[in-house]
Amino acid sequence: MRVLLIGGSGFLGTHLARALRAAGHEVSALSRRGRGPLPGVRYLEGDAARNLGLAEAVAGADAVFYLAGIIRERDQTFEAVHVRGVEHAVRAMRAAGVGRLLHVSALGARRGTKSRYFETKAGGEAIVRESGLEWTIFRPSLVFGEGDEFFSKILKGLVRMPLPFIPLVGSGEYPFRPVWAGDVAEAMRQSLEKPETIGEAYDLVGPREYPYRALVLLVRDALGSKKPLLSLPAWFFALLDRLPAAPITRDQLYMLLLGNTGDPAKMRATFSLAWRPLEAELPRILGVKGAER
Repeated sequence: MRVLLIGGSGFLGTHLARALRAAGHEVSALSRRGRGPLPGVRYLEGDAARNLGLAEAVAGADAVFYLAGIIRERDQTFEAVHVRGVEHAVRAMRAAGVGRLLHVSALGARRGTKSRYFETKAGGEAIVRESGLEWTIFRPSLVFGEGDEFFSKILKGLVRMPLPFIPLVGSGEYPFRPVWAGDVAEAMRQSLEKPETIGEAYDLVGPREYPYRALVLLVRDALGSKKPLLSLPAWFFALLDRLPAAPITRDQLYMLLLGNTGDPAKMRATFSLAWRPLEAELPRILGVKGAER
């Protein structure tokens, strides 16, 4: 099958491209960089948010995955990537006669959260549902793996801040159910071969739920730190958002306080996954010396 990955040169796109190639699919990946790490993948330059290169990339595809997403607004906005990019992709698919769309949203995507990330992800979902295409929606929780955003950057950065303590947002008791990138990619790959997934949405979560405090401690211990945790009010972290290199943005703070967990029953009943636990991958994610590869 000829498969196009929109936003396919990033963290999750690379995991998915590898899984699709291993299953014998022909893979193209569209991104602003127009390049990527995997041999055998056709990398194309384009930008879904600005409707650049989409028509040419979609032409001839049998299925399209929309993976484009950002966690911080820098040179792109959440609205542009999560909403307008989806609109452009759907329009290009209709024009090319491509019917199968697999869309990566986010666990927690809904209206009324204060988080622009969740709000715009919900907007993208609505466009997909109303597209008239054969769609499947995936809502992963925190995705962990080498090069991820949350564990290898945000939490690692908090632990290594030049402070005698590790700042903890509020009580740290809000729940999370992180999921391995390899399992997310495999669920998406299997969906191509499962017609029963058309018109369905799947929460993708890992085998264990943790309070945020426990995740910070896991990262601290893996890095060999002994610094204590110090709970600080949420408003303190909101003030840090004004700094150029803030460890956590205001939008990420909103998402953090909401927690991010879900029921794995539907996912487990549909897909055959390794369901790899966080502890098995964390040393490698953090670049701990001696971690198995």
